[in-house]
Amino acid sequence: MTGPDGADDLREAAQPGAGEVTATVIVNAPAERVFAALTAWERQSEWIPFTTVRVVEGDGGEGSLVEAVTTLGPAVLRDEMRVVRVDPPYEVGVVHCGRLLRGPGVLRCTQMERDRTQVVWHEWFHLPGGTAGRVAWPVLWPGSKVGLTQALRKFGRLVEQGRLP
Repeated sequence: MTGPDGADDLREAAQPGAGEVTATVIVNAPAERVFAALTAWERQSEWIPFTTVRVVEGDGGEGSLVEAVTTLGPAVLRDEMRVVRVDPPYEVGVVHCGRLLRGPGVLRCTQMERDRTQVVWHEWFHLPGGTAGRVAWPVLWPGSKVGLTQALRKFGRLVEQGRLP
């Protein structure tokens, strides 16, 4: 987590922001296996495009700091997330606490049938840039939604093929 305020900074970042995005996928696998694949943080690099994910503090469980660095040409976006809740095999909550990306996020697994699980990825980002950020969000949101959905679909395929976790 960046910033000298520590816990106060995390509490501020944990407040839901106005930039809300959700993606959902059905995975033909039991919730326990799907959850294990979601929380294999460093393996997220295999299904989130242009992104390298690593645990920089802790063991990947509650209290850990996870960093996702997305690189597209010369552009680099660093996303720092504090894992704030782990409830296997149902839910993991994070707080994006970096300089640019801030706000809570949750990954939920809901067992539908014996070997089918619904995954919901939901984020509530604080929009940077004040008024300009709020004006730009309706233009940026569809791309965010499509990108998140495509990543989850790839995740689902990898789990179903036995390549994750």
